[in-house]
Amino acid sequence: MATLTDLFTKDVQELENEGVLFTTLEKLIAWGRSNSLWPATFGLACCAIEMMASTDARNDLARFGSEVFRASPRQADVMIVAGRLSKKMAPVMRRVYDQMPDPKWVISMGACASSGGMFNNYAIVQNVDSVVPVDVFVPGCPPRPEALIYAVTQLQKKIQGKARDDEGRKLPKIEAWKR
Repeated sequence: MATLTDLFTKDVQELENEGVLFTTLEKLIAWGRSNSLWPATFGLACCAIEMMASTDARNDLARFGSEVFRASPRQADVMIVAGRLSKKMAPVMRRVYDQMPDPKWVISMGACASSGGMFNNYAIVQNVDSVVPVDVFVPGCPPRPEALIYAVTQLQKKIQGKARDDEGRKLPKIEAWKR
């Protein structure tokens, strides 16, 4: 273990080899937030079954710090919109989103939530992004639990500022302090 005098006399690489870590407070907070995402349960249709299956023993979403599905929006920081959103339900979803504390993130799960799916009619919202800002879209009808787990890991990368696009360019970090 390094003593206080070692911090001033040794090189940074020598201290890192001994287990001393150096980082900024912002990176530490982003790491903590990204590894303790608590989703709000907002299952609307068949995608909700796949969302529930992502927490079973085979898929184990708990490995990524997201095992605590909260029924109260005041205890959640991620909303997973799973399934088709009717126009009657849109104001309710917006209210739940507004009750979530900052910072908050949204995952749109399934073709119906992302684009209306096969329901191109007057009763279904064609894009959840028109009601709440969406950070990650999960394609599929219904998407497999592995796809939701991949979306959670992508959201973690966005929060930490490590996400990249298809061409390898670094994506902007999601603001952790305000939104």
